[in-house]
Amino acid sequence: MIFKPKQLGRIAVADDTVKAEKKSCRRYGPCGIGKELIFLNSFYFERRFYLPIKSVKRIFKRVAMSKGGFTGRGVFASIPYLVVEYDNGQVKQCNFKREEDVDSFLFAFSRVRPDVPLHSVEAERKLRAKAEREAARFLKELTPEAQAAWDELERAKKVLENDPARSNRLARAAKNKRRNDQANPAYKWVALAIVIAGALAAAYGVYALVTHDRTGIYWTLLGLAAVFFFAGAHVLPTAKNNTRTIDREWEQARDAMKDFIGPDFPVPPQYAHPIVLDRMIRIIREGRAKSVDKAFDLLKKDLRALNSSVQVEQEEYDEVVQIKPIFLLCNYE
Repeated sequence: MIFKPKQLGRIAVADDTVKAEKKSCRRYGPCGIGKELIFLNSFYFERRFYLPIKSVKRIFKRVAMSKGGFTGRGVFASIPYLVVEYDNGQVKQCNFKREEDVDSFLFAFSRVRPDVPLHSVEAERKLRAKAEREAARFLKELTPEAQAAWDELERAKKVLENDPARSNRLARAAKNKRRNDQANPAYKWVALAIVIAGALAAAYGVYALVTHDRTGIYWTLLGLAAVFFFAGAHVLPTAKNNTRTIDREWEQARDAMKDFIGPDFPVPPQYAHPIVLDRMIRIIREGRAKSVDKAFDLLKKDLRALNSSVQVEQEEYDEVVQIKPIFLLCNYE
């Protein structure tokens, strides 16, 4: 190995084992999970460290700042982290580009070590408080019809939770298509023109430096700034960031979900997301609906009522931003 993974924790593992595990591990963003080891990234290098799975004491997701404080796009997007606590209170924090990769890592790890907590101590406290608040809103006893609807939704939710990557892909594809449909196509080509101009400015700056022109450094910095800014903002039309590819990804994600859940699922395939089912279950338990169809209608009504002028708690915001783009894209049909 060119870069041999470094040891984390007190337990050392033979180099041959580390090499084999790194080669065969399941990769989630810059990290990976093997049979006996997990591989964690440094700031610059993927899977730079190894840690025995049995050494992990707690593992959870952390978001750098509240999603509500950002647009969720480009250089202003929030930064997700994977936080691993191991041995005697030691902590390793790993930065990810995509939050769904952190979620997939945690889901896969929970299958290997179901005994390890997947939330921070503070998050566990908040979850308990939330459960207590919700319990006060829920009916103590449901009608047989409402109980049957709840049971049906719980079964459907377990189906989705067994393969969360499908729901994450569906939500991500819907968000990308919704953003692309709402954007002015001219913006991408304007951005491309600016990047080309920036690249030319940077090239001229390098030439000017070689010829001992003092203004060269300014041209170089200006050009590189334009290139890096628009590349990081995901505005440029690329092989993946174009209308045809985005539309195809949405269609494939929807069709894959349709094949996965089958014809008897309680909601249409484009809405098959655990958060959708969770919110429908809450509606039934609050006594607002007694059937799946009625709960789904009320969910759509609730989502329609949520707009930029409505203030909600951070937890609800995190739910809504994942599923509302799907409903907007499909016009709530």
